[in-house]
Amino acid sequence: MKYIVVLGDGMADEPLAVLENRTPLMAAYTPQMDMLARMSELGIAYTIPEGMKPGSDTANLAVLGYNPKVYYSGRSPLEALSIGVDMKPTDIAIRCNIVTLTEDEKPYEEQIILDHSSGEISTEDAAILIDAVKKELENDIFKFYVGTSYRHLTIWDQGEVIDLCQPHDILGKVIGQYLPKETAFKEMMEKSYNILNNHPINQARKAKGLNKANSLWFWGAGTKPALTSFEEKNHIKGAMISAVDLLKGIAVGAGMKVIEVPGADGTLHTNYEGKAMAAVKVLLEEDCDFVYIHVEAPDEMGHQGNVVNKVKSIEYLDQRVIKVVMEEMKRSGMDYRMLVMPDHPTPIRCRTHTSDPVPYLLYDSTAEQNNEWLYNEAEAKLSGNVVLEGYTVISKLIAR
Repeated sequence: MKYIVVLGDGMADEPLAVLENRTPLMAAYTPQMDMLARMSELGIAYTIPEGMKPGSDTANLAVLGYNPKVYYSGRSPLEALSIGVDMKPTDIAIRCNIVTLTEDEKPYEEQIILDHSSGEISTEDAAILIDAVKKELENDIFKFYVGTSYRHLTIWDQGEVIDLCQPHDILGKVIGQYLPKETAFKEMMEKSYNILNNHPINQARKAKGLNKANSLWFWGAGTKPALTSFEEKNHIKGAMISAVDLLKGIAVGAGMKVIEVPGADGTLHTNYEGKAMAAVKVLLEEDCDFVYIHVEAPDEMGHQGNVVNKVKSIEYLDQRVIKVVMEEMKRSGMDYRMLVMPDHPTPIRCRTHTSDPVPYLLYDSTAEQNNEWLYNEAEAKLSGNVVLEGYTVISKLIAR
């Protein structure tokens, strides 16, 4: 038996008037997921423990079977694992986004944050900008590391875990009240604006009608993580397929194999088929029995407030990942179980994460089921199946 998780990051949502009071998942054309729902266990799972912030870090840990209240030590330390930063116990890792701020002739703190992802800037362009920042701001206390796209890393030597605001929570707002209380971080952010706003990369982006990547934004501080081995916990070897450093870092910390897929970039135009085929390959040709296919696009479209593209990202997940995986697994003759779910909702309404439960479907190629469900938030709730502790949902998948 092989085990597959297909994770549509931020895929769950709320009913929208523009979609005739349907969610993007309900409005999307998803024949593959709807067919699966009729042959699967359908339900809802609470992936965010009470009292914890809803994030892809805590939620994906939960889906992978790690209780966030036990294992979570911050988002950035997990990304540090992916980048290959060997943290000391006294280091603090901090996410360092490159964001888009307005260019009004006002003080820095009176600017408005327009885009947490700088128009999904390429890693190549972002690396040049981070290098410019490093030359001016790096010292023995603060070190900067290039990640992926707009997502980068700062290591604070002998630091402490501090409360920092998530940029995707305050889109469209004046930044002043959300800036760090610690002077060093506030000063670095303001200096980064002066370094980046008129950088040639950003002048070129502006000329093309793209959002500038004109300021650093610090958030997600945490300490060195310590995850139990996935193989020790579940007695099977696992692999991770994701374009996002956070997920790769979780995999590294859990001792899972990280599969790199050319063209996988965390955007709407990621290499969906490449991810699907890489998953099949690692299950059928290598020594893994479990694969986690993470697709970031629905979350990014939720943060952007783009209804049309969020619907499209769900349709791509259905036809270009799930359908491809199922066809290849059927062709192989290998028995498998598949869990399809989001990690958390990213509603268009608020353009950030919420703690609401998410719909899951659990398919077993060897089991006979005949239901009348469709896969969406409302019908999953009507099913009556509820997983109150999201980190236990994996035990439904890897049932012995």
